[in-house]
Amino acid sequence: MGFTSELWESGAATYERIRVHPFVQGLTSGDLDRAAFRHYIAQDSHYLREYARALNVVAAKAPTPEDTALFGEHATNANAVERALHAGFLDELGGVDQPASPTTAAYTNFLLATAHNGSFAEGLAAVLPCYWIYARVGADLVDRSSPDPLYARWIATYGGDGFQKIVDDVLAVTDRHAEGLGPAERAAMLHHYATAARYEWMFWDAAHRRETWPIPLA
Repeated sequence: MGFTSELWESGAATYERIRVHPFVQGLTSGDLDRAAFRHYIAQDSHYLREYARALNVVAAKAPTPEDTALFGEHATNANAVERALHAGFLDELGGVDQPASPTTAAYTNFLLATAHNGSFAEGLAAVLPCYWIYARVGADLVDRSSPDPLYARWIATYGGDGFQKIVDDVLAVTDRHAEGLGPAERAAMLHHYATAARYEWMFWDAAHRRETWPIPLA
């Protein structure tokens, strides 16, 4: 791997904390509270809508037509997954109408601000952890799966070859584009990647705590 190996190292300690987080480990043991998983799925629905918007901005700034098509397709897929969540997991769990949590709002605002205000490379670095960390989590859990069929379905979604192929394509774009960047641009990518990786941990942790706003809207 090229520059993506440096990106991974910048968030490797964070990933290790994600891997051993009680929420993630509870998926494969089957011990995760269904209420925490329902909270996660509801927040993920909010997240995916905003993530798709960030991907569309990354697509618009892409340097080649092929890269524009790739991220445009991924944005469409993110919206499709969001709709499938409502039709699948949330229906089975008992759909819940909840606002975006503080962590969800902060994470998605970071992604959109970075994608809009930064370069293609910066936006790409910010959206990359969502791809890569989910693939790594899925790969780590897939052989053990889960005694809970609902959690086993979730693990299979991210632990399969199809999702890994998507991630590999994005990693290839990242390495190719980083070849022509200078030290300052690479440093910005490392910063945005590491920041998004920490938001990934915060997202899992917020779901585990079933985070809500401490002061409700009037």
